[in-house]
Formats: sequence, structure tokens, C-alpha cells
Amino acid sequence: MDERDEKFARYARYRRTVNKVKDIIWNATKFARKAVLKITGIGGVQVYEGSLDIRIKRNNDWYDFGCVGHKVITTAFAEFVVDQLIAESSVFGDFKYHDIGTDGTAESAADTALKAPVEARTAGSQVKDSSKVYKSIADISITADRAIKEHGIFNHATRGQGTLMDRTVFTTVNLVNGDIFEAIYKLTVSDNT
Repeated sequence: MDERDEKFARYARYRRTVNKVKDIIWNATKFARKAVLKITGIGGVQVYEGSLDIRIKRNNDWYDFGCVGHKVITTAFAEFVVDQLIAESSVFGDFKYHDIGTDGTAESAADTALKAPVEARTAGSQVKDSSKVYKSIADISITADRAIKEHGIFNHATRGQGTLMDRTVFTTVNLVNGDIFEAIYKLTVSDNT
């Protein structure tokens, strides 16, 4: 392992530790919010919640960054789900196309696309991670040095088309030509528990 790879490995370990702490805080506050709603008599919360884990493959070694973001899904996806309940189309099961970009503008439920996409959209696998968790995993080949800051999952392979389910912005991951960016996206559908 050369000096550049060792530096990247240290950075990946550091980001994984920071991301783990953020993940713990996110989950702790989620349970606290649910507890407040139950105590006040408002009840539980039903929600779609997305999360993104990333791993980078460089020179045949994998670097695990852990969970880089939790957020709710986009307004466009919420509206899409309602429309599909009324008139189902085949594109409902197509939310497997991963895209990455270099813009760190804060994410918003109003997002409909990535701000600065790079590389080609890549189809990911689709599996049921548990009874209420959808998971899609894609390996995106990096063709130039890139400072990746955003990820999105869509239901169409062509950029500029389809619906954005979720856009996640995270701390910059500097990649080099030949790296593989592995996106592990999970959508949790919670019931009123």
C-alpha cells in the first residue's frame, strides 16, 4: 500500500467513526421523538426514511465509510407513491438507478435531481433487507479524479428522466480514476409502532 492509499485508509476509518457517532445520535433522537409523540397522545409516526452507506474500492482494497446520511424521501417520490396507488405503472419497481455528484448544496425534500452529477447512472441490485426495508446496492466506476458529495436514487437509467426518490449529501469523498464507489441505499417503511 503506497502513501496515498494509507492516507485514504486513515481518512476512511476517521469518516466511518464520525459517521457511526452521527448514526447513533440520529437513531437516539428518532426514538426520543417517537416517545414524545406517544407521551403526548399524538401517537406513533409513519414515515419513509432513507439511509446511505458507502464503500470505496481502490487497488483491490475496500474502504468502508459506514452510514453517511439519513433523511426523508423527496416530495416527488411521495407524490409518485400516491399516484401509483391510483394508477400503477411498471416504473414503480424501477427505483434502482444510482447517481453520484460533486455538489454539496444542502439536500431538500423539494430536490428532483442531483445538482452536479458525474459518471453514468448505474443499476443496482434490489433486495428486501427485512420485512420493512428495501435495499439497493450499486457499484459505480470512477473514470476521473472526483470529489463526490451527493448521491441519488432514481427510477430511470437516463439522466434528466425519472423520479428522484432520495438525495443524500455527505462529507466529501475524494476518489481517483479506477476507484469503485459502492452505494448501499436503504428505504425503511415504518408502521405506527
